[in-house]
Amino acid sequence: MAMAPTVKVVLGSIAFAIFWVLAVFPSVPFLPVGRTAGSLLGAMLMVVFRVLTPDQAFAAIDLPILGLLFGTMVVSVYLERADMFEYLGKLLSWKSNGPKDLLCRISMISAISSALFTNDTSCVVLTEFILKITRQHNLPPHPFLLALASSANIGSSATPIGNPQNLVIAVQSKIAFGSFVFGILPAMLVGVAVNILVLMCMYWKLLSSAQKDEEDATTEVVADGDVISHRFSPATMSHLTSLNSLEWNSRLESVNMQSSPNMNGQVNHVETLRNRINSTENEIHSDTSGVYESARNSSASKEITNDASSQKRDETVSSRIESMDRLRDLSSMQFSSGDFATKWKRMLWKSCVYLVTIGMLIAFFLGLNMSWTALTAALALVVLDFKDAQPCLEKVSYSLLIFFCGMFITVDGFNKTGIPSALWDFMEPYARIDHAAGIVILALVILVLSNFASNVPTGMLMFLPLETLVFLI
Repeated sequence: MAMAPTVKVVLGSIAFAIFWVLAVFPSVPFLPVGRTAGSLLGAMLMVVFRVLTPDQAFAAIDLPILGLLFGTMVVSVYLERADMFEYLGKLLSWKSNGPKDLLCRISMISAISSALFTNDTSCVVLTEFILKITRQHNLPPHPFLLALASSANIGSSATPIGNPQNLVIAVQSKIAFGSFVFGILPAMLVGVAVNILVLMCMYWKLLSSAQKDEEDATTEVVADGDVISHRFSPATMSHLTSLNSLEWNSRLESVNMQSSPNMNGQVNHVETLRNRINSTENEIHSDTSGVYESARNSSASKEITNDASSQKRDETVSSRIESMDRLRDLSSMQFSSGDFATKWKRMLWKSCVYLVTIGMLIAFFLGLNMSWTALTAALALVVLDFKDAQPCLEKVSYSLLIFFCGMFITVDGFNKTGIPSALWDFMEPYARIDHAAGIVILALVILVLSNFASNVPTGMLMFLPLETLVFLI
């Protein structure tokens, strides 16, 4: 591509430089507006400087990429609600064999989850579980957080939905999902293994000392637990048959507080049962007090009256106790059936979320349109949830979507200045991918640009030259 006029080259370079500075350093002192506003500022300057026309700017926005990104974010929100990441967090500490085993687990789990649910989501969610585990076991957190950050980035490279730059490359190049995965998966697995090895070498002494401290702390905790477990507990001395009205009321109130708001009918029924029990017990007390009073006043026929009244009182009390027991059993059965129904609905909804997600991944592998597949899966989860979707949609990172819109316009305007083509023409003889030396040079160039110019703009800037180079070869 030929170089544009000098004025357009200068103005386009200024607009791109402003975008780059705010994207890499979002809190610069002279303009601390952030990445999203910096992206929109760069896009606006490309139009104001007439590097792009308004129609060209709108045409530069890649809607399939935005649709795919939005759909995957919605699916990730529902997966988080379905406790997927909580299960992954529990898997980190399940039958763990010390700090070294924990570091390996974090690396593998973060790599797999990032490939399936994007690296941003995995890092944000798993960081909380890692900090919790390290506090519980008195471990230094930074080796495990570094394992999470590095493995999440390595693992996210395995799929088109793992990170934003993969979305750009896969959608614009129209590479099939399966071809993308099987082409990068071996390199991803090797990268994760090398990353674990490097982290182990760096923190071997620290992890070894931490494991020794953890074993000592575990021994002390077990000893204290044994002592506490043998202490006297009043709860072990109580009997269910001697449950008085105050205890029964407190238990009903605690169960009532723990029940869901949807069980209003059951709560009202329990209140009725409670009133019946209280009235029944009051009647019992009144009957017994009346019997005792009559026994004191009738001294002449004391033995005969006592025998008859005691027999009658015993029969009355036993019948009332049996009715109370039936009422208690009935209320407990209603609470247990309500809890069972709620748990069953929750489990069914979780299963539907997981099945929809698996169906989305299968559709990706079958070669269906990734953007519409992700949007369909997201809307299916919204419908299956059967409630207002606003709380879930509010968790979507709309600032990231706006950042992508501005970046599409800014990068397209910078490409039209001709500077990227001129730089590539200079590098092309040294970066031929049909030679080992050329592959190494190309990899180093991409590595440097990704760290200094951000990975997504680098992918967009390098896509067209690399596509042309592959076509020529």
